[in-house]
Amino acid sequence: MNASETRVVAITGGGTGIGAAAARRFAQEGWHVAVIGRRAHLLQEVAAATGAMPLVADAADPAEADRAVSAVGDRFGGLDAIVANAGGHGFAGLADTTDADWAASLRGNLDSAFVFARAALGLLRAARGSIVVVSSLAGLAAGPSTVGYTTAKHALIGLTRSIARDYGVDGVRANAICPGWVRTPMADAEMDEFAAAAGLGDRESAYRTVTADVPLGRPAEAAEIAEVIHFLASPASSYITGAVLPVDGGATSVDLPTTAFGRAGM
Repeated sequence: MNASETRVVAITGGGTGIGAAAARRFAQEGWHVAVIGRRAHLLQEVAAATGAMPLVADAADPAEADRAVSAVGDRFGGLDAIVANAGGHGFAGLADTTDADWAASLRGNLDSAFVFARAALGLLRAARGSIVVVSSLAGLAAGPSTVGYTTAKHALIGLTRSIARDYGVDGVRANAICPGWVRTPMADAEMDEFAAAAGLGDRESAYRTVTADVPLGRPAEAAEIAEVIHFLASPASSYITGAVLPVDGGATSVDLPTTAFGRAGM
């Protein structure tokens, strides 16, 4: 436990979607919360709703990450957990991905987690704390035309396991989650684009289509992912480290070559 006797969490990509939902969940449990991101107005909205400390910073920039971590430590007296949630970028195939696109994908998804975790490591070792990395089902399998995103999300799993292996001796735990489709602003935009391209009419039709072969038959709500993040960051998961947990409504349990049988009612 840190000096304040109240647990402290820092969440990158904390201004929207899963990050904002995680901020709400931790705040409900009485944690001190810091939300880190590059869009001040979104961070301020989360701060107003949760009491979180908003910090405008690029988690992939070493100087800015160090500054943000120091600000959290100074404000709350320590740091018990980080949620490496910043991400995005990399939605094209190999032939259509420029060098700049590739670099942006690795920076936004992988570097942001690596740099921020490295900056926070000293405080996490002192607190015997926890790191939760938000990867994706794209960290376990490849979707179409997402070479940068898929590569970076796969790499996040290696990063998680490496941290768990190296720093478990210090009591630091690191785990990754791999969400499937989640209702977030980013996913909503993807559904709108898909609906238009596929002639589906609206966003809800698109969500139904992309989750038709998911056993639970629906996308997740961001609050459901936040529950899992909170569990992995908390002492309730004290003997879990190096784990990679799909939070996908059962999608990874499906044998893809047999989905046609299911659609035929067999």
